[in-house]
Amino acid sequence: MSITLDSFFKISERGSSVAKEVRGGVVTFLTMAYIIVLNPIILSNVPDATGHYLGGGTEAGSGFALIAAATALVAGLLTILMGAVANFPLALATGLGLNAFVAYAIATRMTWADAMGLVVLEGLIILVLVLTGFRKAVFAAVPRELKTAIAVGIGLFITIIGLVDAGFVRMTGNSGAPLGLGIGGQLAGWPVFVFCIGLLVMIALHGRGVPGAILIGIIVATILSVVVESIVEAGPSVVDGKPSPKGWNLNVPSWPDKIFEMPDFSLLGDFSLFGSFDRVGAVTVCLLVFTLLLADFFDTMGTMTAIGAEAGLNDEDGMPVGTQRILIVDSIAAAAGGAAGISSNTSYIESASGVGDGARTGLASITTGVLFLLATVFTPVVSHIPSEAAVPALVLVGFLMMSQVKDIDWADGEIAIPAFLTIALMPFTYSITAGIGAGFIVYVMLKVVKGKASKIHPLLWVVTALFVVYFAIDPITRWIS
Repeated sequence: MSITLDSFFKISERGSSVAKEVRGGVVTFLTMAYIIVLNPIILSNVPDATGHYLGGGTEAGSGFALIAAATALVAGLLTILMGAVANFPLALATGLGLNAFVAYAIATRMTWADAMGLVVLEGLIILVLVLTGFRKAVFAAVPRELKTAIAVGIGLFITIIGLVDAGFVRMTGNSGAPLGLGIGGQLAGWPVFVFCIGLLVMIALHGRGVPGAILIGIIVATILSVVVESIVEAGPSVVDGKPSPKGWNLNVPSWPDKIFEMPDFSLLGDFSLFGSFDRVGAVTVCLLVFTLLLADFFDTMGTMTAIGAEAGLNDEDGMPVGTQRILIVDSIAAAAGGAAGISSNTSYIESASGVGDGARTGLASITTGVLFLLATVFTPVVSHIPSEAAVPALVLVGFLMMSQVKDIDWADGEIAIPAFLTIALMPFTYSITAGIGAGFIVYVMLKVVKGKASKIHPLLWVVTALFVVYFAIDPITRWIS
């Protein structure tokens, strides 16, 4: 069996082992399992234009269980597909940011079924762009050092995600210093303590070269969180709609009352492909689809570049092995998420945590996918793992990805300035797309002002123009309206 797995996934060829792949897949799942709970929180509490909530109910949160089950199911199936077809250690699930955009900017203008129909349309369009070779061609046109900057920027991005999700860094409410340490400049709360212990354990084990350092750290932090909560009863971070800053973010750790819960998949297929045209008109539909399309297009490009770089799977031009197959699966995932009624599915940068723990092949993705499928039944267990126990992995992996910054020529302003903006804007704007867009625009501008416009790849002109539209989408929408 192991010989068959080794030859199919090229495990030995990539310097890995079956044990490392399985362990890496488990780490990736634990790092991104929060989406099973967070996606329903985002999608189940926003009424559409008719006053109905996702799932058909008239009360906020009524579709929570349906969304959670469908979220885990689609993530599992598409991640397995990524592993089997592309042989790449990349997991997929409902895209954060995209789901909020669908909920607050799209569903409020139409029905939920219409909104999900737009997501399906966007996925089909992006699939056509992949099959025609356009998406891969755009990726190939990006200078190698900008691809490196994208990977480094994502490293900083996932680091701040980990720090914020753990409560180590918080919004201060002060315009002079929008982010600060803990609460009032001091670390406070037992959940932050658990995060710090988990991070220190991971760093210590990584420094000692212990295999599975990230997974061990997550397990230790999870067990510690359950013990701590049973003693101090910190509770959730929101109680009766009021913030409780020293509480647990997302999940309160505890031993679950039950292990199994039969899932309800009735949300699948709840979409209307063209209903939005009658409700908001063709122009508005085009603008909404364009916004979804551009974010999906470049988020994935940045994610797979970063994962490939960390895993050592990129070629000399910064292209991951099997790029076309990766993009095909990712495009199918976008449409599948809409068809399942849970918003666009996309590649997850949290996959870097599994790569950081040794994953190098699609076997890791299949492991992650199987765990997502099991989560449809074991939701009571998954929903008791606090994010504070898992997100230390993002901080450590952020460090590993940051090490690539040395490959950028900082003495060459034509590449250094765009690279800097790409790296800086990803964490500061909480957007991979914004960082990539700023880098592209400034790169093209510098080439033009220095009289080197002829050296710009034709596709970069096209993409840069699209990014200008992307950044100006609000005034353009208002002008058209």
